[in-house]
Order: sequence, then structure tokens, then C-alpha cells
Amino acid sequence: QVPSLQAAGKNSSSSLLGLNEAELEEQFVRGDGPGGQATNKTNNCVVLKHIPSGIVVKCHQTRSVEQNRKIAREILQEKVDLFYKGEDSDVFKEKKALEKKKQEKKRKARENLERKKQFKEMQQLDKK
Repeated sequence: QVPSLQAAGKNSSSSLLGLNEAELEEQFVRGDGPGGQATNKTNNCVVLKHIPSGIVVKCHQTRSVEQNRKIAREILQEKVDLFYKGEDSDVFKEKKALEKKKQEKKRKARENLERKKQFKEMQQLDKK
């Protein structure tokens, strides 16, 4: 699993750089984490390496090898796009927009909390 890119597969893949299957190295390994015997006996974790850039993605989000292969390719495509395009990448722009939105939400919540405190203080003064 790749926690740094939670929005994997949500971008339109037409704007991202394409992956050439000849440049990919794929392995199937045992996954880790919860699951006990089911996890310990099956090789359904996909490790995908983009040879030119050296980027490695490990995906064990589902029990299905095929789904994990698809998800791993989507994540790798986004990472490769970010690696080569940098700040011009759609992935980077989306990440920045989400970060800005989150900061704005925090700021509004802080202001709202401050207003509530002031209102309570005013009510306390009125009662005295």
C-alpha cells in the first residue's frame, strides 16, 4: 500500500505520462499486515518497478492479483508523471489544491471556534 498517494487512480490517465510495459519489472510476493494464514500463504502482493526512473511501488490493497496489478500500475503512472514533470504534473497540482483546501477549512474552523468563545464571554458578561 502506498499512503502518500491516496487518490490513486482518480486522475484522468490521458494527461499522465504513459508506461511502457518493457520498462516495467513485476514481481508477486507475499503481502504483510493483518490477515493471518490467508496473507501468509498467497503471493498476491504486486511489486512493480519502473526501470528508467528506479521508482518501486508495492500494492497489496485487495486479495485479487489482477486488481492489485491494475492499482499498482495506476499508482506507478502517477509517481512516474510526478518524477518527470515535477511541479507541472497534474498529480502535484491536485495535491497542492487539496492541501490549500484543507488549510482553508482549518482556518475557518479556528475562526468559528474563536467567535463561539467571544459569544460565550458576552453572555457571561450580560448575566452579571
